[in-house]
Amino acid sequence: MPTRSAGAGTQAIEIERTQISFSQRVRAHLRIMRLDHSVKQVFILPGVVLACTFAHTGMNWTLAWRIVAGFVAATLIASSNYVLNEMLDAPYDRLHPTKRNRPAACGEIHFGWGYAEWIALMILGMTIGSFLSKGFMLSAAALWVMGCVYNIPPARSKDLPYVDVLSESVNNPIRFCLGWYLVTQLFLPPISLLISYWMLGAYFMALKRFSEYRQIADASVASSYRRSFRYYGESSLLNSVAFYAAAAMLFLGAFIMRYHMELILSFPAIAWLMAQYFGLSFQDESAVQNPEKLYREPLLMAPFVVTTVWMCVLLFVHIPLLETLFTPTLAR
Repeated sequence: MPTRSAGAGTQAIEIERTQISFSQRVRAHLRIMRLDHSVKQVFILPGVVLACTFAHTGMNWTLAWRIVAGFVAATLIASSNYVLNEMLDAPYDRLHPTKRNRPAACGEIHFGWGYAEWIALMILGMTIGSFLSKGFMLSAAALWVMGCVYNIPPARSKDLPYVDVLSESVNNPIRFCLGWYLVTQLFLPPISLLISYWMLGAYFMALKRFSEYRQIADASVASSYRRSFRYYGESSLLNSVAFYAAAAMLFLGAFIMRYHMELILSFPAIAWLMAQYFGLSFQDESAVQNPEKLYREPLLMAPFVVTTVWMCVLLFVHIPLLETLFTPTLAR
């Protein structure tokens, strides 16, 4: 399939559509589901682990199957959002140096099929979720609704500076809730941890925006591709990154001091991971722009694995000395 320049018109796209075979069309519709992005459902796992810890629930076959079903349901909901995103973003993707090769931008999909695919994936995901728990189903519905808010005018939050990052990264705490409600319905997840998870997602997303803006290297082209870039610059994006990082650590600290003091020992590993991710965003063709490919970055995977394992260990240990060290010394 020949690629077109950023200025290719609608007529050229329509002509190209007529040259696509049925099998090519089907493959294009499978591609816009972005099943390779399923790796993002890993953000469900912390919710599972924390819920098991606080609810004193051990792993068993029933829970294992629930987790598998939950991952499938979340993937279907996310794929529904990706289908919508691909269709509505096609005119803008044609202005991007790499995204212009996406199926919708190349005119390879049938939009009628696409909208049917969008709804069908949502219904299938919600149907599976309804068999898991009410909390899971509501969280899955929130994930889908946020995809609509992010993509569909007049809301289309992805066009609004800062709101774009915050509205997309809110999927992180939603995924945490998906994991949590696979395990327990007895209590709500800690609000401080949900906010920390949200701000950490915003940190990652803001660095993705920074990396995209830096790669395009032309403010006019960048603003044509993504409207929020009309209000951003490299310095403002980095300022927001610093804000999100500080907020994430503040609320994580609040959670740790309230619920499990031992996790304070994970801070060096978390800082190492965040620093590696920050550095990665300055590289050309950075994987930060494509989070589903981050597993290919050994310099990032090393701190990720260390941080994950270390935090899991700390969840199951008790160090009385820490409580003594952090006992309040000032009278209120």
